Amino acid sequence: MGNQKKAYACGMAAVLFWSTVATAFKVALRHLTVIELVLWSSLTSTIALFISLLVSGRVSLLWRQSRVDLLRSAGLGALNPFLYYLVLFAAYSRLPAQQAQPLNYTWPIFLTLLSLPLLRQQIGGRSILAVLISFAGVLVISSRGELAGLRPSDPAGVLLALSSGVIWAFYWILNLRDRRDPVLKLTVNFFWGSVYILVAFLLHSPHRFPTPIGLAAAAYIGLFEMGITFLVWLEALRRSRTTAQVGILVYLTPFVSLVFISLVLEEPILPSTLVGLLLIVGGIVWQQSGELRARRSADR
Repeated sequence: MGNQKKAYACGMAAVLFWSTVATAFKVALRHLTVIELVLWSSLTSTIALFISLLVSGRVSLLWRQSRVDLLRSAGLGALNPFLYYLVLFAAYSRLPAQQAQPLNYTWPIFLTLLSLPLLRQQIGGRSILAVLISFAGVLVISSRGELAGLRPSDPAGVLLALSSGVIWAFYWILNLRDRRDPVLKLTVNFFWGSVYILVAFLLHSPHRFPTPIGLAAAAYIGLFEMGITFLVWLEALRRSRTTAQVGILVYLTPFVSLVFISLVLEEPILPSTLVGLLLIVGGIVWQQSGELRARRSADR
């Protein structure tokens, strides 16, 4: 199998894993509180990432970090996994998975908006229209298609889901400035995040050991939402001739996710969910395709 075929295979595997996690979130939240789920999934991911460094012979990178690197990870770990997953899981605890998943997927739109003040990038008319198209999808999903009243079915849940997208976009921008090995910095970020969530758990939660089903679901999320899938995706990017060739596969994730939500959670998929998701993803794809063409023109 050639490198590009292996890249596609790794990319599709990552998409499949990510497509299952919205369902896993809802299953886990039947057995765990939000803070318990963040704790056990973060710890699982931290261990898995550390093992990856160990197996790949890069564990010595941990001892070569500067004080600035450690402080940066302490800050980034507060965003992800600590704050991001607390907010995201809180959204899933309130909303049907078919609503929470696409609303969280708006993070590329928030990334575009945050790039204006933080990266001092300019936004063109095409990008503005793309943002409006995607936010039209947000309105369709959050109102379940009842646009006349524009009343979200659960305003707090919708706000949490959208806020998780903002947090992830902010984390992504700050992470761009960190030039360390990607697995190394994610491992250290998750170590700090796990420390924060452990402190929060000890201070505010009933101290109980999770049920076997809850622990298994949290471990699954830690491996396939936070840990192993990231490594598989990095391998896809490494083997691909261009990042765009496998990057486009990511847009399959929310649609495949609906299949698992329907089959496992038995949520009837509303027409408004499909329409809204098409608008959100369509706006993102249209905006990013414009940026890609602009970069190619600039390189000529």
